[in-house]
Amino acid sequence: MSLAFHWFLPTNGDSRHVVGGGHGTPATASGRDRPPTVAYLSQIARAAEDLGFVGALTPTGAWCEDAWLTTAMVSQHTERLKFLVAFRPGFVSPTLAAQMASTFQRQTGGRLLLNVVTGGESNEQRAYGDFLDKDARYRRTGEFLEVVRALWEGKAVDLDGEHLRVEDARLARVPEPVPEVYFGGSSPVAGEIAARSVDVYLTWGEPPAQVAEKIAWIRGLAAARGRTPRFGIRLHVITRDTSEQAWAEAGRLLDGFDPDTVRSVQSGLARSESEGQRRMLALHGGRRDALEIHPNLWAGIGLVRGGAGTALVGSHDEVAERIKEYAALGIEEFVLSGYPHLEEAYWFGEGVLPRLAAQGVWRHPGGKGEAPTAQVPCAS
Repeated sequence: MSLAFHWFLPTNGDSRHVVGGGHGTPATASGRDRPPTVAYLSQIARAAEDLGFVGALTPTGAWCEDAWLTTAMVSQHTERLKFLVAFRPGFVSPTLAAQMASTFQRQTGGRLLLNVVTGGESNEQRAYGDFLDKDARYRRTGEFLEVVRALWEGKAVDLDGEHLRVEDARLARVPEPVPEVYFGGSSPVAGEIAARSVDVYLTWGEPPAQVAEKIAWIRGLAAARGRTPRFGIRLHVITRDTSEQAWAEAGRLLDGFDPDTVRSVQSGLARSESEGQRRMLALHGGRRDALEIHPNLWAGIGLVRGGAGTALVGSHDEVAERIKEYAALGIEEFVLSGYPHLEEAYWFGEGVLPRLAAQGVWRHPGGKGEAPTAQVPCAS
């Protein structure tokens, strides 16, 4: 079995500094350094495709461009790369979403993956016209996935649920293949949804012991339903030829964090209703010291960015070892990113992936024997 790696399309803008934002906080000014144009995002996507990434995640929220529209345009500039499109089920009807996914599959040759994001911030949800509380949003997500999956199977659907109602819903053409559903959440109701409906459960990059607990939790819930989902993890990466070079880059990023920005972002994130976000904040407590919370796992990104806030930092060999450590727990898919996303894709793709290939835990999905060995772009 080969591990699968996905990259990230920074539809909130890119920079040689960390672009903050997410979970109810706006993108920081650094997001204007490299605007998220179709041309630039396509450049990242083509690099990821060539290097051996399976897909690319696009985020959702008020802080970034729309994921559906952006990936539809970028897909026309790539051939193999899949798109892990984040979307919120409360913003569109399940029948329309199922139809959109089916269309996307036909027009891209089956390159859609769906990242279902229930939404952890009520104030942001209300801006889109959604006034349900958090638990109700998760219950609605469960109904949403029930309808969508039945439609993808070619069934006619009638549902009179707590939050959703459809009558004689059906698709003229079902998607081929059926998109896989990715999903994350740390609350009890999120666990129930994951156990019942998703293909891949995603966790943010917590230390291995905490990740192991999450995997055991979801596995137990899913086993009770006769299901065996796969597991993935969302991390940033800073990988270099030597450990010293990697930590120097992490230090450079940290030095670029304006104290007022850190205070503002942390204040905003502290109001988050997301259990996953609460767990991210607990890893660093808003402090700049003691940010290496596990060997080669750095919590500094979370000082200015909501959501995924940890990075694997180290030499290519060290990062490869940490990846294998997570894989030993049951993680099969890694959704990665780094600043700036074009250059960091090459650092990882040309530094770490060949090492994993040599150890027999990864192979290029495009059929190449190993990752490309072209010169790494200058990151000075």
